[in-house]
Amino acid sequence: MVKAAKIEFVCTDCGMNHTRWQGQCRCGAWNTLVEMKIPKATSKNTATRTTSTGGYAGLTGGGSKKINEIESIDAEKRSTGIGELDRVLCGGVTTGSVNIISGDPGAGKTTLLSDLVARMSKTHASLYCTAEESLSQFKNRVHRLKLDYDEDNLYLLAETSVEAIIDELDKNKIKFAVIDSIQAVVTENANGSPGSPSQVKSSAQSLTQYCKQNNVTMFIIAHVNKNNEIAGPQTLVHIVDALLHIDTNDGQIRTLRANKNRFGDIDTVGIFKMCERGMLSVDNPSEIFLSGSSTESPGSTITCIRKGNRNLLLEIQCLTTETEAEFPQRVCVGLNMNRIKMLTGILRKHTKTKIFHDTFFNIVGGLKIDESETCIDLALVTALLSSLNDFVIPRNTCIMGELSLNGDVRPIDSGVPRVKEAAQHGFTEIFIPYRNYHKSMEGLGANIKAVKTIHELIELIK
Repeated sequence: MVKAAKIEFVCTDCGMNHTRWQGQCRCGAWNTLVEMKIPKATSKNTATRTTSTGGYAGLTGGGSKKINEIESIDAEKRSTGIGELDRVLCGGVTTGSVNIISGDPGAGKTTLLSDLVARMSKTHASLYCTAEESLSQFKNRVHRLKLDYDEDNLYLLAETSVEAIIDELDKNKIKFAVIDSIQAVVTENANGSPGSPSQVKSSAQSLTQYCKQNNVTMFIIAHVNKNNEIAGPQTLVHIVDALLHIDTNDGQIRTLRANKNRFGDIDTVGIFKMCERGMLSVDNPSEIFLSGSSTESPGSTITCIRKGNRNLLLEIQCLTTETEAEFPQRVCVGLNMNRIKMLTGILRKHTKTKIFHDTFFNIVGGLKIDESETCIDLALVTALLSSLNDFVIPRNTCIMGELSLNGDVRPIDSGVPRVKEAAQHGFTEIFIPYRNYHKSMEGLGANIKAVKTIHELIELIK
């Protein structure tokens, strides 16, 4: 017989289970416990348990096994045809994997996965389940983006029941599926409304178990909260194989990063450009982040940053004007304001530079620079001095390095790959920290200038 469902209380922050409700979880969070219904397994003999459940991958039986008795199966990766997505997934999507893709509204989650499911339909039966829009809306998007698909293998479904979705997957022998979204579907194995922690966790677990047992590859769209984190219990992250997140940069540029990947590393970043044709892969992102202007003007400096394991060249622009107010303004777009204030303080202390001007900083291409990216310090200082003193930094010059509070130039990570990236794009004069210099840089066809202090940099750029 089927026993009554067990009631537990789960913390939405850490996923810890509690037998009764209490105000504070053991992780320290307050008012995060929500009620969850745990279904009991069906058993003919109440004295002994005849069924056992394994992990999120599904049912297991037979007890423990020696490692030599387990069949080893290599994970099969298949190219998606979307270059930057393949890059983030380390060579392609793994067959039988369950992946979550999250992002802000309008980031391009549905657009990217619409393109992906159309491509996958060219090789095997694929399903796009939308619980948030009608089928006609999805079809209109496919035609608007001019996606190439196989009409016999592409199935569309508007459904919110997890059990009904699994029935459709099984009936049509689907091998690739997209669920849009996990916060909109519900399962009979849990109580609560759609999007509640119990529904999100139970729905993801049921879908994952089916995919693992039937070798179905699945992508699940997840919404985010105001803190840019996945809405729902933290256990959702542990259930799936890969967690991808799309960052927007106040423009057309989108960056895709893997925060979790059981079949590869998480250091790779994919660059996309959102346009009327959808999410397009950017194979050479450095061309986007450089303005492309052939006119040399004061206040413009080229540097090289590192996104994941990729080196990106970008242009930093600075404009200084005489202030008309009592206090000068400091405005920056895509940069950390505290770092700008620190660098202006270093200039005043060690170079006696007087900055009684309104100062504006901008990153070409709309990219946002992380606060931990300190290699742009020398480029920021150079752009500021260039605009302030009205001299031009040549367009064939690339400057990178971290500046310490005592005016010394500190080394940066991955110095050699950054220099190679700049040399490949035709930069003939490259400024780097002294301790980053390596003999392998001599054969790149660029003039490498290693600097130790801010004073050396100022003398060289003048």
